[in-house]
Amino acid sequence: MEKIILFGSKYCPDCEPAKEFFSGNNVKFAYLDITDSLMNLKRFLKYRDTRPEFNTIKEAGKIGIPCIVINDGEKIIFDYNELKI
Repeated sequence: MEKIILFGSKYCPDCEPAKEFFSGNNVKFAYLDITDSLMNLKRFLKYRDTRPEFNTIKEAGKIGIPCIVINDGEKIIFDYNELKI
């Protein structure tokens, strides 16, 4: 079974639909709100600052949430519709 972390924020309009998608499809996931704690933000920034998947997002001046991290970084995606459930 895959370990899924969804990084998001209560202030992000795209994050709630992602949470609802996972819940509605009975997908086990951990939701980490990057605006709730510095620890969550640091975990997110570890990926954002080092992974090439974020290059285009950073160049566009965006944050990169919702961000779905599968198996501790084995795969990172930004659109939950890309998941094969």
